[in-house]
Amino acid sequence: MSEQLSLDGRTLVGVANDESGEVSGDTRFEFEQDGDRIHAHYAGGSIVEGHLVGTLTDGRWDIRYVQLNEDGETATGHSVGDVALLDDGRVRVEDEWEWESKPGRGASVLEEVS
Repeated sequence: MSEQLSLDGRTLVGVANDESGEVSGDTRFEFEQDGDRIHAHYAGGSIVEGHLVGTLTDGRWDIRYVQLNEDGETATGHSVGDVALLDDGRVRVEDEWEWESKPGRGASVLEEVS
């Protein structure tokens, strides 16, 4: 069995998102990981501040997030997705998300930046 992929110390940005999402290419996620527990602070684009917490097990994450946007609106949601290592050593996350505090769902892609 290969070693578990870790998000600890990695920075990811949004590279694709559905229209009802707020994450963009200007949104930066700063990750920390302890065992299978992950959390991140994120901000950028229309998001003033956001936090996510969840688990990463066998290349799959299950997270909840809460954020504040530029209009002063708060929002919460849930996401599940696949976390994979790209050929160049960077991390890519493809996930399915759904708002819990308002209508909307979609798919997004995050990729690690140097």
